[in-house]
Amino acid sequence: MRYVESVEITADVDRVWAVQVDVERWPEWLPTVTSLRRLDAGPFTVGSSARLAQPRLRPAVWRVTELDPPRLFVWESDSPGVHSRGEHRVEALPEGRVRVELVMVQTGPLARPVGLLLGRTVRDYLRQEAAALKRRCEQG
Repeated sequence: MRYVESVEITADVDRVWAVQVDVERWPEWLPTVTSLRRLDAGPFTVGSSARLAQPRLRPAVWRVTELDPPRLFVWESDSPGVHSRGEHRVEALPEGRVRVELVMVQTGPLARPVGLLLGRTVRDYLRQEAAALKRRCEQG
């Protein structure tokens, strides 16, 4: 199952990137995150992990598997029968704008049934995340 949401933001690419990777502050501005706690100290880099809690979903541990500042960060999580991959893509556009693409890919033997049960929630959460990111970055 693959879900994608895109948004254009009027802000500097560095601003958008900084907000995206400051994951510990997500609960302050992102309504789809109840809590997020880094499980390691230091810079946010490949191998960094965090425990993420969201409404209607089981808490999960996410580990950063790819990081290409300021363009991409990917983190992944495993639950019984489902592997989830969250991609956060940032692309600079002309005139001080940025396009962000949020992607959730779920694979594994239970990905399809879980998608049927929770697909609407995943799509809704991606829409809310895109809108909240836009508000956060454009407010300065």
